Amino acid sequence: MSRPVTFVPPPGARAYPLRTARGEFAVVDAPAAADVEPRGIALLLPGFTGSKEDFNPLHVPLAERGYRTVAVDGRGQFESDGPATDESAYAQEELARDVLAQAAALDGPVHLLGHSLGGQVARAAVLLDHSPFLSLTLMSSGPARIAPSQQERVKLLRDALAALSMAEVWEAIQAMEPPEETDTPALDAGLDGRDDLRRRWLGTRPAQLIATGRQLCTEPDRVAELAAVPLPFHVLSGAKDDTWPLPLLDDMAVRLDARRTVVERAEHSPNTDRPLATARALADFWDGAPARS
Repeated sequence: MSRPVTFVPPPGARAYPLRTARGEFAVVDAPAAADVEPRGIALLLPGFTGSKEDFNPLHVPLAERGYRTVAVDGRGQFESDGPATDESAYAQEELARDVLAQAAALDGPVHLLGHSLGGQVARAAVLLDHSPFLSLTLMSSGPARIAPSQQERVKLLRDALAALSMAEVWEAIQAMEPPEETDTPALDAGLDGRDDLRRRWLGTRPAQLIATGRQLCTEPDRVAELAAVPLPFHVLSGAKDDTWPLPLLDDMAVRLDARRTVVERAEHSPNTDRPLATARALADFWDGAPARS
């Protein structure tokens, strides 16, 4: 589970429901800094059990490089609506079409970034229609299904969700995790990080977790299809990743002829582990991507 240090948008950012042709999606939207030349727009998709707040540490450093960043809760994630029990609403193609609608609602072509599960949804969106996008960054998101050890964890979660309420599953997760995993510091006075994480968990629809968890465990390798798309690609990860081993990510980057970034001293969430280094790598890549009006 990703653990943002705060759920409060950074200075200058605005949280609101983005209206699209496929409904409203909760976003945190941070404009480019006022004293720099605007360089473009980036749409940021969170991972499994995550949310738009996972990207809070990236907004300010990317704004300083001239990028407007829009982080979104996908359908049924945290503050975006979705059915509680209808898993068909969370089929990968449905989520991909949501991304296309989100991109269309923004003012101009966008750089697309997906973290973990969000990377697989981003890939599906690009394979449906790459025209709204200037580039694709896959952050800690591999070529196919997740590692066997992570599949076991996801299966345990899916089994629990089938038998227990979201509140009961949350209590079970807290009881099973070691103390260092549950003690999450909050940077904002009066806020308890664990309360925010619990609120996010309870806001996420169980059908979304069950359906996307299944996708993570069964996703086929579509790298060859993606390589045929005329976009620049970026494969970014931490120096350690238990969800997709680094050799898989290295090989995927070669197959995509992609830029490859390994963020030292970061693991599966470089956006929260090393945000400044991650933002620098993203902006450097986007700066070099061909512009399009």
